[in-house]
Amino acid sequence: MDKQDIFGQIDGIEERMGTTYAELGALKKRIITLIEENKRLSIENQQLRKLIRQEETVVEEPTRDPAEEPVQLPGAGYDNLTRLYNEGFHICNVYYGHLRTEGDCLFCLSFLNK
Repeated sequence: MDKQDIFGQIDGIEERMGTTYAELGALKKRIITLIEENKRLSIENQQLRKLIRQEETVVEEPTRDPAEEPVQLPGAGYDNLTRLYNEGFHICNVYYGHLRTEGDCLFCLSFLNK
């Protein structure tokens, strides 16, 4: 074997390894994306099951005339936002309505403490 042939083979192997490494990196990124999506969907599914269980336990009240319904007090909106936050959703202006996946949100908490 000639020295040029050996160096040519090594260059070829090196090139194929680089391509394989790039493909491996792309696959790794795709797996990370899929794992994150799976975790988000699992949390959302868990929250929805919790809401369904709560709705099943609530006894339906007879329908009322809208004119007879009480007027909500100013604190009712705050109570609704607190309930949404406790159900696992953002109430801050940054991520409003998105599912909280990583525990408490400082923006939401600062909003609630106002």
